[in-house]
Amino acid sequence: MRDFSDEMRLWRKKRHLSQLDLALAADVSARHVSFLESRRAKPSKAMVLKLAEALGVPRAERNTLLTAAGFAPHYPDLPPDHASLAPLRAAMERTIARHDPFPAVIMDRLWRLIALNRTASVLFAPLGLGPGGSLLDALPQAAAFIENWAEVGWHTMQRLCAESARAGGLSALDRAAEALSRDPVVAGWTPPVRMPAVLPTIYRAGGLRLSLFSTYAQFGTAEEVTLADMKIEMMFPADAETEAVLTALDAG
Repeated sequence: MRDFSDEMRLWRKKRHLSQLDLALAADVSARHVSFLESRRAKPSKAMVLKLAEALGVPRAERNTLLTAAGFAPHYPDLPPDHASLAPLRAAMERTIARHDPFPAVIMDRLWRLIALNRTASVLFAPLGLGPGGSLLDALPQAAAFIENWAEVGWHTMQRLCAESARAGGLSALDRAAEALSRDPVVAGWTPPVRMPAVLPTIYRAGGLRLSLFSTYAQFGTAEEVTLADMKIEMMFPADAETEAVLTALDAG
């Protein structure tokens, strides 16, 4: 395992910051940052957390920085069924259940599905997706069900790259983005000069056509490692026809 100085330097370079940039962001002296990276000084636990905050390091990787500096992990990493997480799981499941008749899912940072509401279960059934399934694994099949795959695939590739960069590099997301870059339909799409306000995903299966756009929600104050990276995706109708179809399916 790399020591703290190596880990800190790695994160600074991932964020494209100079030592001075990091010092200014963390409100410490550039001299101290230099001493930490050259092993001429050892950080306190408070300093590790302060630098990690300035670098935007995710919770799990902050624990890694602390361990490298000789401290115990600060952020809990609990099993999903831990009793203390029950109210939070209930809140997320309540959120997606109340979103019916529109689709909603809970996923982790590797795009694995934790839970789906009733409508999302029906929508993703043709892709063989359910709780525990991976949206990344389903991407190669998604093109057959998405009418505007060129645009959606391109934006998905950009989102994968951005999420991986924020996390300091996630190989699963990087591999999925690379695979999309080799898709000739996605690679051949050029963004228009003026982008629309919202890009809907248009699902088509048989005679069913649904145009949906997504919003995302996360727990802003989550300190637990896994929970901090979970997000809820809620999909909304992008046109009146889609809203009417979903409402009718729910009523039936």
